[in-house]
Amino acid sequence: MPHTDAPSFELLPGADRSPVILHVPHSARHIPPEVRSGIVLDDAALERELDHITDAHTEQLAEAAGGLARVAPWRFVNRASRLVVDPERFPDEREEMLSVGMGAVYTRTTHRETLRPADTDPEPLIDRYFRPYAQAMTDAVAGRLAATERAVVIDVHSYPSAALPYELHGEGPRPPICLGTDPFHTPPELLAAAERAFAPGGDTGLDSPFSGTYVPLEFYGKDARVGALMVEIRRDTYMTEPGGPAGPGLTRLATALAALVDAVSG
Repeated sequence: MPHTDAPSFELLPGADRSPVILHVPHSARHIPPEVRSGIVLDDAALERELDHITDAHTEQLAEAAGGLARVAPWRFVNRASRLVVDPERFPDEREEMLSVGMGAVYTRTTHRETLRPADTDPEPLIDRYFRPYAQAMTDAVAGRLAATERAVVIDVHSYPSAALPYELHGEGPRPPICLGTDPFHTPPELLAAAERAFAPGGDTGLDSPFSGTYVPLEFYGKDARVGALMVEIRRDTYMTEPGGPAGPGLTRLATALAALVDAVSG
C-alpha cells in the first residue's frame, strides 16, 4: 500500500511532572487517498458516515481542558479517522465488535451497511497505522511512568444520544456522561474524582452504553501504576447531531475535564 511516512498521530507534550495523558482517538475525519480507495461508499455517503462515527470536537475539548488545568496534561491525538483503523480495537479475534464488522479495520458502517468488501485483508492497514499507533501510546505511557512513577490515561470520547444499529449494548442507560472503567486499571479514587468533576453538568453513569478503558497491552492487567478511565460524553450536551457545530456545552465540559485532570495530577 503506497503511503507517506508522516505519522497519523501526535503526542503533544504537557508538564514534565504530569502523569496524565488525554487520549483522543476518534476525533478526526481525515482518510488518506490510498485508504479511501478501499471504501465502497460514495463521497456523500462517506460524509454521512463520518458524521455518525466521529467523536466531533473532542480534540478541541481536550485542548481546552489542557489549557485550563493547573498542571498541563499530555495529549495523544489520532490525526486519522477511525475508518482508517480503530486504534482502540483488538486487532484479532478477541475483539467482540468483529461480529458487526467493526474490528480494528471496519468493513461495516454504523448502520451495518457495507463499508469495505467483507474479504478485505486488514493486515496492510494494521501494519501501516495500528501497530505504530499502539507502540507510540506504549512509549507515551512508559514516558510518564519514568518521569512520575505513574500514568493516568483518560480517554476522551463522545457518543450519540440515540443508539445506532452497530451498538452491541445500546439498550441500556445513556447518561450525559458515561464513565468506562476497568477492574484493574480504574482505582476507586480515579472514578470518584471523575464523578465529582462532571457532577455539575448532570448525571454520570458507569459502563453504559460503552464500557472499558484503553491501556497499551504491555501494561494491561500487569502494571497497577497505570490508571485508566474512559469519558464518553453524550453528543447532544455539547453539539448539534450528527456532525454539526459545537455549542456552549463544550466550554462547561472543558472546565469539568480540567477539574478531573487537576484532581489526579497530584
